[in-house]
Amino acid sequence: MPDITVRDLVIEYNSGGYAVRPIDGLNLDIKTGELVLLLGASGCGKTTLLSTMASLLTPTSGTIQVGDIEVTALSGKAKTLYRRDSVGIVFQAFNLIPSLTARENVMVPLRSAGRSRKEARDRADEVLESVALGERGHHRPGNLSGGQQQRVAIARALAMNPPLVAADEPTAHLDYIQVDGVIRILRELAAPGRAVIVATHDERLLPLADQVVELTPRAAPESRDPETVELAPGQVLFHQGDQGDLVYIVESGQVEILLEKADGGEELLNVIGPGGYFGELAPMFGLRRSATARAGDQPVVATGMTIRDFRARQAKSS
Repeated sequence: MPDITVRDLVIEYNSGGYAVRPIDGLNLDIKTGELVLLLGASGCGKTTLLSTMASLLTPTSGTIQVGDIEVTALSGKAKTLYRRDSVGIVFQAFNLIPSLTARENVMVPLRSAGRSRKEARDRADEVLESVALGERGHHRPGNLSGGQQQRVAIARALAMNPPLVAADEPTAHLDYIQVDGVIRILRELAAPGRAVIVATHDERLLPLADQVVELTPRAAPESRDPETVELAPGQVLFHQGDQGDLVYIVESGQVEILLEKADGGEELLNVIGPGGYFGELAPMFGLRRSATARAGDQPVVATGMTIRDFRARQAKSS
């Protein structure tokens, strides 16, 4: 299994006509045999990143290299072969075909790859045995528990013996008893010759991980000296999607608050004059900047401060 390298990755998409950038300049190195967690709350970009590494989505810029394969440069048949042969995907909702048995579900990717029925059946039995479902191959999904269905989904992901297994919230629909078996299997899969990447908010997986990638923006510092910022006319202070630590109070000039649109345009939301403030939501809630802040047609002087200092200043002024 080759190592995996992610460099300067940016993923941007259109949400209601506005540009959303959950992944912005990500760098990541994953070695063979590692279990890697993409950790964070819903909406932080875990599934988006996982889908891009599996070549289901195309990033805005940057590269993903799996050994000698530059995933972000693939197209056409090469992309199809990469998805089929190099990536096994485990979905949050299992995505099993209800009319097929467990064995037949695992056989699907093998038959699609041109394996004979006997070859596909033998391989399906082998991987079902590896996830402790050797005796349940003839059962349909409706006759299996949630944990057993997820193990079938894992077996299906392993059918082509891929060097990369990508699992999207694999424990989300399982109770604490079912989770135990799935967690153990995921840990065992990460061995020489294969890397396992799991998108999750389930912190029960943390002790087993070799690497944790936290995609939720970092918490804003409580203590930091206020800083004065001087902006030339039209200069951007921060962009929509950036991480943000500070609240800003305008001392002089005017600051325009804009939404960046997916088509490259922008929408003016507000103009903040002297004494006004902006940018408080990102540091208050650990979010990315929801809009862009830019100086108007005059120079701007603003003071940036932590939430704690901002509240103290507001209390004093009131």
